[in-house]
Amino acid sequence: MDYLVASDFDQTLSFNDSGHVLAEMLGITDFDTKVSGLSRSNLVQPGAELAYLLRHDPAFRGVRREHLIEAGKRVRLKDNVELFAEILSEGLDGNPFQFFVISAGPREIVCSALEGIVPQENVFGTELEFDPETGEICSVLRVPAGYGKVVVLQELELKLQMSPDRVIYVGDGSSDLYVMHDVNSRQGHTIAVSETQSIGRIANRTVLSDNAVSVLVPILEDVLKWDSQEIRELFTFYGLALQDWDKIRTDWITFHNG
Repeated sequence: MDYLVASDFDQTLSFNDSGHVLAEMLGITDFDTKVSGLSRSNLVQPGAELAYLLRHDPAFRGVRREHLIEAGKRVRLKDNVELFAEILSEGLDGNPFQFFVISAGPREIVCSALEGIVPQENVFGTELEFDPETGEICSVLRVPAGYGKVVVLQELELKLQMSPDRVIYVGDGSSDLYVMHDVNSRQGHTIAVSETQSIGRIANRTVLSDNAVSVLVPILEDVLKWDSQEIRELFTFYGLALQDWDKIRTDWITFHNG
């Protein structure tokens, strides 16, 4: 039977945020301040800050499609993203895995960054409309952030006739909370790739690594029920020696003096 693997992009498959890359390319130095201000105001959903800035902030008014594509080329991907996608496409234990990327980042950036790795039709990002005469961004059509990611994932499940318990979601931040809650509530599997407390509390597993194939560990162990020796042998087959594998449960504890 098929499995559906869906992943966030920024800081999940990449090391840096695509908004930072674009801002740096444009010479915008206060990007973090702008994002923090939007977050405090609760004006937009977490993860949708860049989409808002692209449409409404004067500093981003000059952004055209070609700028987004160039920013994507500058995004630094985690190690072995291509191998990760390849292993999933080949299947494991005779089970096909269909891989999709769901990101609040502009689709042009994500597609550019993953060119030759993930088919464009498997990438869901913020959809922008460009003025045919000026090339300016004239509207934001769709933003897969917050609950928007849930909508995209459920549309994929329906299209692929996928049972919810065969869905695996990988994410790193607050933009993934809604979709992780949804996947967990329907017996799917969730994997966090950061130490963000809000995500760590609800994800079935947390994996910290600079290598994208590390996400395969909980998929193999928890979903396919492989033992550690089988997992090591798979990585060895692909030329990767699993050097450090520390299974540590993290307790987040804070005391207040009485």
